[in-house]
Amino acid sequence: MADSTETSPEVMLQFYRMLYPFKSIFTWLNQEHTPKDLFTNREFAFTLQGDVYLRYNCFSNADELKKQVCALNPTRFEIGPMYSSRPSERKLARSVKSGKLFTPLKRELVFDIDMTDYDDVRTCCTSAGICKRCWAFIANAVRVLDSALRTQFGYHQLLWVYSGRRGIHLWVSDDEAMGLTDELRRAVVGALTVIEGGKEMAKKVNVRGISTKSRPGELPPSLWHARDQGKEMWYPLLDDQECFLSEDGWRTLLKLVPDKKIVETLEKRWETQPGIKSSKKWDELKAEVKDTGARNLAALEDIILQYTYPRLDAEVSKHRNHLLKAPFCVHPKTGRVCVPVDPNRVDHFDPNAVPTVMQLLQELDKAGEGANWEHTSLKQYVDMLDGHVARILDDVRRRERAKAVLQHDLNW
Repeated sequence: MADSTETSPEVMLQFYRMLYPFKSIFTWLNQEHTPKDLFTNREFAFTLQGDVYLRYNCFSNADELKKQVCALNPTRFEIGPMYSSRPSERKLARSVKSGKLFTPLKRELVFDIDMTDYDDVRTCCTSAGICKRCWAFIANAVRVLDSALRTQFGYHQLLWVYSGRRGIHLWVSDDEAMGLTDELRRAVVGALTVIEGGKEMAKKVNVRGISTKSRPGELPPSLWHARDQGKEMWYPLLDDQECFLSEDGWRTLLKLVPDKKIVETLEKRWETQPGIKSSKKWDELKAEVKDTGARNLAALEDIILQYTYPRLDAEVSKHRNHLLKAPFCVHPKTGRVCVPVDPNRVDHFDPNAVPTVMQLLQELDKAGEGANWEHTSLKQYVDMLDGHVARILDDVRRRERAKAVLQHDLNW
């Protein structure tokens, strides 16, 4: 937890004035260097000291955004959709006389994965706690979701951002994703949701097709990669987290086994041998399941998915008007900056090594007069965002060229 002085109003104002990458954020949201509706009609919401919340702010360019942020000095700010008109003029747009509607039109497809949703399977931390060990759950979620969105939906403009404390956010900026209606967003989330059910429900994975008494339904091909990723991390996860070492842990495991005879056998054995490691318990379960039929083998796959598959906060993704914390904001509880994460190196990411706002200001001070974020450890993360923005701009130019060629052919 950060000391309160690390995120004091004075510290935050220095951060916004000297370090926050407003121009990069502007180009990322605007998808062009010249301001257009994608930025000027975009909603920004500010959380001020004392939890005062200001919604429906909008700006013409990066400088205007910076000026207002420095004037308000928020503890954080969030980004919403591009509306049919400027959010600051919404009352006029909603009036009957104007004949206009105030409605969200475009917005990145966003996802939120929070470590607290893994509290029933991780053993190293609980609640708001997070460490390099339980980050393995987030890392696997990034690998699985990143691959699914690229291979199954064809998206490729994905920006992963550490939340600053115990989770990770994803922003998908492909043109098709930006234009998804709420109904289509719900469909995408539904297709990607595997873990369902509250604490009272033992089995949370029910994704197979029609099954019989002797034969389970097939696992959808869309989940084969997630299954394989889960299997790859399974034994390291068991050795590290010891999910089945405690009695509560192994009893939860046995609730997921459909064969009552196997359950009774292992229950009697494990009750008298409380010190058996999780990986050995799993091997014993596999040995009991062997040659007992496809239904029990499928149950093992479902167990691996239940412990390793991404746990999505579905409500964040379903609505275009949902607000999500802007990248590079500072988390008030930790003082850490919400930095981009490279999905290809997510296993090496350490949430506790992310720079804090105080650390960055000290680096800035050490660099001397005239220094900016380029002279601090923030540079690698801003460079990551700028590289992502460059790829988005390349996509925009390709679409514009394709439209020009099509228009030329139609005119011809």
